[in-house]
Amino acid sequence: MLQPKKTKYRKQQKGKMKGNAHRGHQLAFGSFGIKTLEQAWITSRQIEAARQAVTRYMKREGQIWIRIFPDKPVTKKPAEVRMGKGKGAPEYFVARVTPGRIIFEAEGVPLAIAQEALRLAAQKLPVKTKFVVRRDYTE
Repeated sequence: MLQPKKTKYRKQQKGKMKGNAHRGHQLAFGSFGIKTLEQAWITSRQIEAARQAVTRYMKREGQIWIRIFPDKPVTKKPAEVRMGKGKGAPEYFVARVTPGRIIFEAEGVPLAIAQEALRLAAQKLPVKTKFVVRRDYTE
């Protein structure tokens, strides 16, 4: 699963997610991709599940790129612990995504296969997505 090797601070505040993606909103590597239409936190487990779905369907042909990285730690307190006594320990990592962000890109497979593979990946994610194709793509 994806997570940072090292972070400057162990714990982070929740923060706000406003507006649309200003970077990572265009295809950079592949000819096909999925773009988010909502904002959310996507966990490293969800990213890994989507990656496996794509790889399986494409039968390890072509190439895929994951354009998001979970670098935000989410903390959690153990069950049945009283209020107070500080913030919990880091439990898992999430990637913040805003509308317009490209999550996955694919290349080296026909359009129909890429479309189905990325549809399967989108089912594993907690956001609504849209399939996008490079403007200069020809079969």
